[in-house]
Amino acid sequence: MLKQLKNLSELVVFEHTIFSSAFILIAMVVAARGWFGYDILLLCALALISARNFAMAINRYVDIDIDKQNPRTKSRPSVDGRISPLQILVFAVINAVLFVIVSYFINNLAFILSLPFLFILGIYSYFKRFSTLAHFILGISLSLAPIAGVIAVLGYIPLWSIFLAIGVMLWVAGFDLLYSLQDMNFDKKNGLFSIPAIYGAKNTLIISRICHIFACLFWLLFVIYSNGGILAYIGLMCAILMLCYEHYLVRKDFLNIPKAFFQTNGYLGFIFLLFIVLDNVF
Repeated sequence: MLKQLKNLSELVVFEHTIFSSAFILIAMVVAARGWFGYDILLLCALALISARNFAMAINRYVDIDIDKQNPRTKSRPSVDGRISPLQILVFAVINAVLFVIVSYFINNLAFILSLPFLFILGIYSYFKRFSTLAHFILGISLSLAPIAGVIAVLGYIPLWSIFLAIGVMLWVAGFDLLYSLQDMNFDKKNGLFSIPAIYGAKNTLIISRICHIFACLFWLLFVIYSNGGILAYIGLMCAILMLCYEHYLVRKDFLNIPKAFFQTNGYLGFIFLLFIVLDNVF
């Protein structure tokens, strides 16, 4: 059982949950103007994990044929036989049901939006087969986290949370573009519609920078409209500097892409969260 749990964790790359968790917490802290309660924290954690597990399981199931051919993904549990396609589907269904049940216990709006949220999370894997918008669909998927967080605390969606979510969408799309540079040649060969495969590395770097510039602008609007204090602005400045560093790493050498993707983006969310928490406490 422990071995299978380890395989499932590897299947969904559980540690990448950090990209969503920081921003759902930012939304919850700002919505509550501080602490929001252990019950909401537990329910949101379960919702976040189950939703992400569902999305990743569907992605792995749909991409089995592609991942078998890509040297970078041939060792995934969905490809090397450690987890069967049927097991992946069962895992996805269990997490989808869990997400809906947890949403019911959060509030009415969360329950009403649970199925539309699952639909958005499930369609990402299909887009790269016919559209370059796949990077932005992934961004939209992760941008649902702060929206879900504010719904859990307030029961409605204020304007500042929409600015925060749009910023997350552009941030994720921007770093996914950089990450996709690793598969540019593979995507070209196999007719996949990633932006690097269609427009080339140089244009991809430019589009990624534009995404991150606008992400920072929307995060600025989030800070302004949520009445953030000086510490919130400092947190935003830290995020901007980290994005600049990320682009410096990738421009210097594409071998730095994993470092830029995993480390810089992982730290960015939690540093931003730290300053938002301090801003609301003090």
